[in-house]
Amino acid sequence: MSPEPEDDVVEEGEPIEPIEPIGHVRVVYLGPVAPHWEVQSDYGPPEVIEQFRERVLARLVLLPPHDPQFRRNSERVVRDAERENLALEWVLDYGEDS
Repeated sequence: MSPEPEDDVVEEGEPIEPIEPIGHVRVVYLGPVAPHWEVQSDYGPPEVIEQFRERVLARLVLLPPHDPQFRRNSERVVRDAERENLALEWVLDYGEDS
């Protein structure tokens, strides 16, 4: 009883074609005064973008980028974008000359 060979096996070194994102989202840091974040979108299904925006703002609502909790929550945002198949862009420089 030998196992049947699988047809969908990916060989090592064989490139996996990337899936085209269904939308684009930009998360912008607005500065040290709340609200800290704005979520913008260039394209994509409005209902998917709006639901994603709500989740992002819930995760980042009171967190500036230098807060230790920001790193954990931003990683969750990245995973959420991957699940939704959205291209994610971060803009963390709000123009302050430091």
